[in-house]
Amino acid sequence: MSTRGGRPETPATGMRATVERWSAAPVVFLHRMPRAALLVAVFVLLVVGMVGTGWVAAGGLLVLAVALGWFAYLNWPALDPQGRVLRVVALTVLTGFALARAFGRF
Repeated sequence: MSTRGGRPETPATGMRATVERWSAAPVVFLHRMPRAALLVAVFVLLVVGMVGTGWVAAGGLLVLAVALGWFAYLNWPALDPQGRVLRVVALTVLTGFALARAFGRF
């Protein structure tokens, strides 16, 4: 049996299997895109979130938060505890900034 991150790999079941199956095509599509295009897309969403105002800024940051959450969910079984904490903190901060931008607090 192969390993991922030093842990034995077990087949996904239930909701995780469904999400992994649903995510297969988008992940392959993203993998085939030029890395520069993905970097530019993330940068544009981050700039919109930081420079924009109101719901437009919040939308840019929330799109980034959803993408980060999606990738964190897919990689969760392979992450060590430090990686899991880092992703939870990053998601919390990004969502907090998005909510603050949406309600005009930041």
